[in-house]
Amino acid sequence: MTETITKDNLFRAVRPGPQSKADLTDSAARAIMKAEADSREAKTRRLRQARLEMEAQRPEPAPAKRRGASQPPAQAGIVRPR
Repeated sequence: MTETITKDNLFRAVRPGPQSKADLTDSAARAIMKAEADSREAKTRRLRQARLEMEAQRPEPAPAKRRGASQPPAQAGIVRPR
């Protein structure tokens, strides 16, 4: 033993413990869900922008005419068969 024993070479370096399988599965599942949510939000933003551009290019529809007073009043005394 020609080496001098010190606290650095007497004990092995402590390695951080490996993640448990549950931790690995949890982190993988969370990463997948986050990626899906990000892509869903991006698609929603893209479709909303496209819809707004289409609505801006489309002309305004003419207002609908009201049909209330244009019909003739019913004649009194005439019975219509059902």
